[in-house]
Amino acid sequence: MKVAINAWFINQINTGSGQYLRYLVSALAKFDPALEITLIAPTFALENAPTDWGDSVTLHPVPLKPGNWHKLRFEQSLFPKTARAIGADVAHVPYWGSALNPRLPTVVTVHDIIPRVLPEYHGSPAVRLYTGLVSAAAANADLILADSDASRADILAHLHLPPEKVRTVYLAPAPHYQPAETWAEIDAVLEKYNLPEVFALYMGGFDVRKNLRALLHAWTFVVSGLGDNVKLVMAGKLPAINSAFFPNPLKLADELGIADHIITPGWIDEADKPALYSAARVFVYPSRYEGFGLPVLEAMACGTPVVTTTASSLPELAGADAFLVDPDDTKQLAAPIISLTIQEDTHNEMAERAYRRAQEFSWQITARKTLQAYRDVIQ
Repeated sequence: MKVAINAWFINQINTGSGQYLRYLVSALAKFDPALEITLIAPTFALENAPTDWGDSVTLHPVPLKPGNWHKLRFEQSLFPKTARAIGADVAHVPYWGSALNPRLPTVVTVHDIIPRVLPEYHGSPAVRLYTGLVSAAAANADLILADSDASRADILAHLHLPPEKVRTVYLAPAPHYQPAETWAEIDAVLEKYNLPEVFALYMGGFDVRKNLRALLHAWTFVVSGLGDNVKLVMAGKLPAINSAFFPNPLKLADELGIADHIITPGWIDEADKPALYSAARVFVYPSRYEGFGLPVLEAMACGTPVVTTTASSLPELAGADAFLVDPDDTKQLAAPIISLTIQEDTHNEMAERAYRRAQEFSWQITARKTLQAYRDVIQ
């Protein structure tokens, strides 16, 4: 079987679409070495592409410049034409951006439809026009893969597709997300980012759906109970300008009188994330909406207890092996953070359960189910 994959995001490893593409291709190549995979992308996107996938993966550059207009042209015309020209049996678009006229059997992975679900994310007129285009195009694909049952339900409801056309295929943490093997690894990451010995960790974006306002309000209760015995580390690139869409957590922390209890180390190198998760006493992820919520599984794979919410896909990932709270209940959010910090038995039990839960997700399973999707649309 020859598969053509839209690889526009191949060199954007810091995006969810870029990570998904890289880990999926690697897993597919290992799962079925006879599978012929061609990654079609603009020349500039392939400059830093991995080269260790083996002989079954071929890079096919398309002369094209960066930019939104060129991306649209690539999605709607150049990719499907090239996929057909190289004799692909099936095309895979690994993000919400397939063509209105696919030209050959096509699978599309739609990680989420946030611009359709959340009013704050509807965007500018140009963004809304693009959302309308890819929504219509999704209806012309042969099969849509959703990251979770929650995301699948949203796709069915908002894109008005028949149930048999949308299939859930879970993602997984990258293979390098494992518990730190030595204390030296943890000490090194604490020293590099100037972090304390005991801290709760949030790592992710700072847009409004991440619900960090609730976390900071919850932290006032944590401070009341534990004082300065535990810090809140909020890792990631802080908003350059405080706004309703990108609220700066430091501004709110200052207003709440807890600024001295918050640490913002900034961007974390990918290679350091497993040790950072391992170093954290607890990982807190208070999001209101996720198509999947990969950081939750990354933390669990590193053996870190997790506190997250009952929103969207998060209960699917964590199951009964994390503390799940109402995203609007700040006292309820604070309680398990305090418990996991001071109660050693509870901490150790939830750490072990978290690790076992994460083992239920793997890229080998993702690859197997994705390959079956290819076969089904060809048939």
